[in-house]
Amino acid sequence: MSNLKHYVYIMACVVLSLPGLSSCYHQQPKTSDAYVQYSERQRDSLSFSSTHHYTNNFNFIVKADSLVLFQQQPEEVVSHMETDSLSVKHHDRLVVADIRILPNDSIDSVWVQVARDQETFGWIHESKLIPNVVPDDPISQFISTFSDVHLLIFLIVICFIGSCYLMRRLLKKKAYIVHLRDVDSFYPTLLALLVAASATLYASIQLFAPEMWRHFYFHPTLNPFSVPLILGIFLASVWAMLIVGLAAVDDIRHLLPVGEAVTYLLGLAAVCAVNYIVFSITTLYYVGYALLALYAYYAVRLYLRHSHTVYVCGNCGALMHRKGRCPHCGALNS
Repeated sequence: MSNLKHYVYIMACVVLSLPGLSSCYHQQPKTSDAYVQYSERQRDSLSFSSTHHYTNNFNFIVKADSLVLFQQQPEEVVSHMETDSLSVKHHDRLVVADIRILPNDSIDSVWVQVARDQETFGWIHESKLIPNVVPDDPISQFISTFSDVHLLIFLIVICFIGSCYLMRRLLKKKAYIVHLRDVDSFYPTLLALLVAASATLYASIQLFAPEMWRHFYFHPTLNPFSVPLILGIFLASVWAMLIVGLAAVDDIRHLLPVGEAVTYLLGLAAVCAVNYIVFSITTLYYVGYALLALYAYYAVRLYLRHSHTVYVCGNCGALMHRKGRCPHCGALNS
């Protein structure tokens, strides 16, 4: 009995001592980012970055033939004092060294100092800098090249001429072609629809959320989960195009002979190119949304009407859309 009392006494002492031990622990208070003290220069840099999407130490690549920089301070240039200049060439890499705001400058209040190396640096208006450089990132460079006006016009002309010629040849040879004389695979139709929908979404982002797209241009990513929802959907559609495109190529490779498969894939590429151009342009004038709904309806309807095979040739085993003579071996199936 005495042992039991002794055990109870020890347990009671331990329980009573726990609050005292826990009170000896002092947890360091957590400081929220909202209470971090920034210098005035840091606050200006953060404010500039939120509106212009770049700041000091940001890297650019010159995409123009050349870019002229002033070696003197912006105040001297604005005051029309004697200045020296230097040029940086195409593909030169530049880093932002400093940013200065001059409210009294009638041309552009934002001046940016960029450096190619320790000996080559100078000042330039932001309005002259940004159109002639591209962020030093492969995704940004792809976006810049693909969005170039001259390239877009060239693509429109080439796609129109090439598509008309290719469609004429394919129809004349009675070859397989997406939407018109399709194969028994939904992947080509799905790919064409994905391209049309992605082009519509791409134009919509530029139309309704240009600053979001501008920020994405300066800070690109291929991760659809690290960007706002609408950008995430667009990036997911880009990944979906890649996956569906590979599936379409694999299906066509098994359904058609090599020559016919190559011809079919060229026709599919032409249709996708036309879809991108048509829907990305018409959406800017709000016509693309109705056009996309009609296109999706007729694309699926045409596939269900012409592309679903229900017969198999009794001689060679090839898939057939209807009874009659097999297009592969010529055997008559009744």
